[in-house]
Amino acid sequence: MYEPLRGEQGQVVAVICVAVAVTDQVRARAQVQTLNEELAAINEELRATNEELGDTNNRLTRTNADLDTFVYTASHDLRAPIANIEGLLEALREQLPPAALQAELVPRLLAMMQGAVERFQQTLVHLTDVSKLQLYQSQPPEPVDLPALAEAVRLDLAPLLAATHATLVVNLAAVPTVSFSPKNLRSILYNLLSNAAKYHAPGRPPVVALRGCRAAGRVLLEVEDNGLGLSPEQQGRLFGMFQRLHDHVEGSGVGLYTVKKIVENAGGTITVRSQLGVGSTFTVTLPG
Repeated sequence: MYEPLRGEQGQVVAVICVAVAVTDQVRARAQVQTLNEELAAINEELRATNEELGDTNNRLTRTNADLDTFVYTASHDLRAPIANIEGLLEALREQLPPAALQAELVPRLLAMMQGAVERFQQTLVHLTDVSKLQLYQSQPPEPVDLPALAEAVRLDLAPLLAATHATLVVNLAAVPTVSFSPKNLRSILYNLLSNAAKYHAPGRPPVVALRGCRAAGRVLLEVEDNGLGLSPEQQGRLFGMFQRLHDHVEGSGVGLYTVKKIVENAGGTITVRSQLGVGSTFTVTLPG
């Protein structure tokens, strides 16, 4: 910028030249431009990634729906053949001469076949339950009288508790009401309590404790037993589908898998602390 300097008569006697250094400003503008271009490139990458994730989620949703449909259809369609096998087994038993039924091996083989049929039927029931897990997720929560629900489960388990001479101790005074799907909550309690009684340690009477409390705005349910316990390796496989860790007890290995999915679908967690030969404690954390 130029500024004339005038004398007393108004004539120009000098010229003042003013210069402003803009190097820093130019450099700053260039850096901002570069950052804007980098951010635009990052945003484009994020947009493309989000689209890929959306497509992947859609494919997984369709795949899960297809798997659910397949599992439900397969378990439903297999009911008729297994029922036919059971009918044929009963017909065979009726047609066998009395002498054959008195033989040493025949009654044992018939009993083994009947047991296999019953286990197959039970597995089909569990498969149907697994296929309904997504439906369970959509069930709306409602206030549930937890002590009353626990008592209903205890009555259902009365034959098992009597057969194993188990003592069930319930302390739910701190959580008289829980907002949850009644059917799902019953499934959680039934599976955990029945497992605690079934997997008891030989040589000591089973004692099972059901406790409840509230902490940090959430509901904590604990089922503790003095049963067989689990090794660290067994604990790592505990919640997998069809995982059976003790073969001497009847089961399909679906119960704990179902419990875990129900709990996680509701925004909760399930963990286990266990010591082999001492017992286990399952802790279920549910939204308050």
